[in-house]
Amino acid sequence: MSTATPSPFVRTRWWWVRHAPVRGDGGRIYGGSDIACDCGDAHVFSSLAPVLPRGAVWVASHLGRTRQTAEALWQAGDFTVDGAGPRLTALPALAEQDLGDWQGQDRTRFFAERQPLAASYWFAPADERPPGGESFSELCGRVNAAIAELTAEHRGRDIVAVAHGGTIRAAIALALNLAPQGGLAFAIENCSLTRLDHYDGPDGTGWRIGTVNAQPWLGTAEGAGPAA
Repeated sequence: MSTATPSPFVRTRWWWVRHAPVRGDGGRIYGGSDIACDCGDAHVFSSLAPVLPRGAVWVASHLGRTRQTAEALWQAGDFTVDGAGPRLTALPALAEQDLGDWQGQDRTRFFAERQPLAASYWFAPADERPPGGESFSELCGRVNAAIAELTAEHRGRDIVAVAHGGTIRAAIALALNLAPQGGLAFAIENCSLTRLDHYDGPDGTGWRIGTVNAQPWLGTAEGAGPAA
């Protein structure tokens, strides 16, 4: 069956990539902290880079681990167009959830002291705001606004967004018209790819889900890729 866009519609394709694994957190919650990631697994990046489009708009959060991941992808594949490489726009609206006073706490101790909820799959239910931080629902609000603005600005283009697990879950919830809590049910591994297509037509707009949490390096000869 053809995957071509029907003529009355304009398709804007979002390519969401979660940043590479963080190894230097010392077992502590980092959330929206600016902490480096490990981009040393060349096989992961050489598997992922060919899947991404050339000539795309590249955006990331303002946290360094997303720029590190984008630059590792550029090194692994040829993204030049007319002799020029991609430019990365850093947007604070795409950052991970600010976990406030929870950031820096020992992860194991934190979860031992809280009643676990099967429906959360996260540090807390979507509407719970950490002291000094933001709730996942609030994260969804800022991410949704950024997606709307970028989709309008780059209508009909490919947008590669290197971001965070929480950010990508928010984007999935938006595409599926889910409440924020529903977005927390999705697993988003490090360096995984999520494709969400926005359609703009005569009768309104909508989303189509291409893939979620794809890991092109899995099952190949050189290894299983990064640990979450």
